[in-house]
Order: sequence, then structure tokens, then C-alpha cells
Amino acid sequence: MLDYAEPVTRLIDELKKLPGIGHKSAQRLAFYLLRSGRNEAERLIDSIREVKDKIILCSTCNNFTDVDPCRFCAGAGRDHRIILVVEEPLNLVTIEKTREYKGLYHVLHGALSPIRGIGPEELKIKGLLERLRSSEVEEVILATNPNTEGEATANYLSRLLKPLGLKITRIAMGVPVGSDLEYADEVTMHKALTNRHEI
Repeated sequence: MLDYAEPVTRLIDELKKLPGIGHKSAQRLAFYLLRSGRNEAERLIDSIREVKDKIILCSTCNNFTDVDPCRFCAGAGRDHRIILVVEEPLNLVTIEKTREYKGLYHVLHGALSPIRGIGPEELKIKGLLERLRSSEVEEVILATNPNTEGEATANYLSRLLKPLGLKITRIAMGVPVGSDLEYADEVTMHKALTNRHEI
């Protein structure tokens, strides 16, 4: 392997820690930063520092925000009778892009995964329970990912929340729009059949 100057090697090693960035991508980014002007690098450094200094978790829903409560929790036009539970703040952004959902959110910051040592105590479940006991919420929508951890989390939350007398729903899952049935696996096809609706 080609030896780089120590600062370049350190930069590549740090960039490799970012999700989705392998060694080659880290090298490309490092050399891009080396070629760019000092002002551009300073702007990147400042924006990272600003995010780390100014972004906090909303005290209500745990979304990333620069004001507390966040704009979703404080929004006058939001339906306070519905809370949609997601694993990560990025999931919330995806749902907002649809412009269909007008309720509130709750971000768990992960999913149950015994293999990785993530149990209920590591997730933001306690805050959700407190919100449900002291609000006019009628429905909780579980929008965890359709994988093993997401399903386990949805099942756990469903069992935990049912005794509160709330309507507990799960987002529909199945064959994605624009795909062919021949590429659907058994679990996806099972979910599509189970979640079918009348037209």
C-alpha cells in the first residue's frame, strides 16, 4: 500500500468511519479536500462544528433540532391525536416528503437488537410512554423498518402500548411500486398478501 503523509492517512482513516464510505471513497474525499481551497475546507469544518454545537434532541419527540420543541412538535397545524414512531430522524424526513402525514412524531434512535446489545432501555421508549399518558393521543403508528430488528421493535411496542387503550397500527408493507413480482422474496410477498385492501 502506498504510504501517505501522516495527516493524510489520519484524514482517510477518519473519513472511512463515515457510513457508506470505504477506503477508496475516503481517499477520493481526502484528495478532494487537499486540492480544494482553504476557504472551502474551513466552511466544511465550520458547518460540522456548528451542527455539533447547535443541534440538540427535541425534548418531546427526540428529533434533531436547533429549537426546542422542534417545528413538528410546536406546529399549530399538526394533529396531536396521532403519533408516528420511527427508528431514526432520517425516517421522519422520508415521511414528511410525502406531505400526507400531519400528526406528531416520536424518534426511538434505534431498534431492538439483542445481537448488538440494544434493548428497550437503549431506545427512547420511556419518553413515548410519558407522552401517551399525558396527552390526547388516540393512535400510535409504528413505522419501524421492515427488517428483523424493526419487526421486533414494532411487536415489542405493540404489546407495551395495547394496554393503554390506544389504537396501535403498523405501516403497510409489501411489493414496492415500480417493481416486478418475480423479484419479490417470500417475506415481501407474504406482507403484500397480508396487507391487501379492497379496490
